[in-house]
Amino acid sequence: MATIGTAKKTLSPSEMLSLVKSTLEEDKAEDLVTIELTDKTSMADYMLIATGSSSRRVAAMAEHIVEALKEAGQGRAAAEGKEQGDWVLVDTGDVIVHLFRSEVRAFYNIEEMWGVENPALKQQAARLY
Repeated sequence: MATIGTAKKTLSPSEMLSLVKSTLEEDKAEDLVTIELTDKTSMADYMLIATGSSSRRVAAMAEHIVEALKEAGQGRAAAEGKEQGDWVLVDTGDVIVHLFRSEVRAFYNIEEMWGVENPALKQQAARLY
């Protein structure tokens, strides 16, 4: 669980996931996939993967997640890759967020690495590569 700012409110991993998801939905993120990690690894409880329509959109979505968490009193989230905007990682502690441009997401297909099938992503990868 994450301790929140001076108010000492604690967000559970599922509350953190809900906050991040709602922020991405407001930003019109595409193809959101949630992977529960509790039985797979100790690095986080959830992984959330989403697509943005452009590098600028991906970077903005990451910034909005960090801002929303800070507003909720959770200031430790960090985003990596915003400068390029092709693949941005946001680490909230309990939730790992991967934001991609669609071509980059199709190329890496990290869902498959975690045992999640995404037929639409496979079709897109077949067209692109």
